[in-house]
Amino acid sequence: MGMQVVVLGGGSWGTTVAHLAAHNAETTLWCRDEAVAQNINDHCCNHRYLDGYELHPSLQATSNLEAAVTKADLLVVGVPSSAFRETLRLSAAFLRPWVPVVSLTKGLEQGTAMRMSEVIDEELPGHPAGAMTGPNLAKEVLAGSAAAAVVAMADQEIAETLQRAFTTDNFRVYTSSDVVGCELGGALKNVIAIATGMAYGLGTGDNTRAAVITRGLAELTRLGVAMGGDPATFAGLAGMGDLVATCISDQSRNRFVGERLGQGLKVDEIIAEMNQVAEGIKTVRVVHQLAEAYGVDMPITAEVYAVVAEGRTASEAYRGLLGRRITTEQSGS
Repeated sequence: MGMQVVVLGGGSWGTTVAHLAAHNAETTLWCRDEAVAQNINDHCCNHRYLDGYELHPSLQATSNLEAAVTKADLLVVGVPSSAFRETLRLSAAFLRPWVPVVSLTKGLEQGTAMRMSEVIDEELPGHPAGAMTGPNLAKEVLAGSAAAAVVAMADQEIAETLQRAFTTDNFRVYTSSDVVGCELGGALKNVIAIATGMAYGLGTGDNTRAAVITRGLAELTRLGVAMGGDPATFAGLAGMGDLVATCISDQSRNRFVGERLGQGLKVDEIIAEMNQVAEGIKTVRVVHQLAEAYGVDMPITAEVYAVVAEGRTASEAYRGLLGRRITTEQSGS
């Protein structure tokens, strides 16, 4: 494509997106850990997070942030929400003007409740900001399974350029102008995935899990629309698609967290078991605050919050949902 793509974040999804972009453009992956970068350069593999999966041979990795960001024509940020603002601040001095910045992070900033594109606007003013999201499990994408995503950017011309940068034979990319809805869908579904995981951990059946997913979709749509998202977005890849994948896959970190909560473990114990971030653990606190601020009824989110932040057990949360007053399906919308 005659452009330089730089991806910040050597975790599983950042590495996978860099692998996709390398099919179409010269691509550099920045890894905080020099050992991960060296592993990619020497073996075309990220053994720490994606052991056994081969990466595109042209992909280059570095732990030198300045060297990476300076040459970017497109900057893609795939670090956890807790490190997102700091990473942008460190990158600001090296980024050329007007370079588009795309977030891969499906979370909300603690303290400000900002979406990642809003953080980009604050820290990198003048740079077009957007997001790529959808039902994308890194290992399945690397294995060559067909998958789809959506790139959300206010400027359609830029969105179409990004579409070409990430599309491969097996990875289909759509465009959207609804940055708000796409980002919220990606962040809010992690909370519902924890709830679904709790149902798995408690040993409930498919009927129960289907009900949690469906009512969870109604919740995240209510809040997403209240915050300015397009209702249609939540029925698409960024909403229902991502929600289903995250809730049913045994590769899902947030579902794993919920499952372990359902088995009786505490949040700190679960985090100690993991080598990657489950954004839903922090996101649920922000979403709980947003639901109150916007006056949106989110009973599943409230129960997940009570388990994660207040020490309630998964079985108590389950009984709390069953004890709610029966009403119409559209109630709260």
